Amino acid sequence: MKIVVIAILAGIIFTLFSAMRFMMTDKGKGTRTVKALSFRIGTSIVLFATLLLLVKFGYIKPNPSPYQ
Repeated sequence: MKIVVIAILAGIIFTLFSAMRFMMTDKGKGTRTVKALSFRIGTSIVLFATLLLLVKFGYIKPNPSPYQ
């Protein structure tokens, strides 16, 4: 499970850098930057929702709070 989460995080970081590259090369004339950032935001939301569901169903367990 950790490998899947790390792979998705690596993909999110990759799309961030690809959007930066598109922004530098297109100089505001294309829509590739917006598409890359939209994909990044969508992927981040899906990852967050997936992590919440995995915690809810007990597939992963969060670290306990030190204040309990």
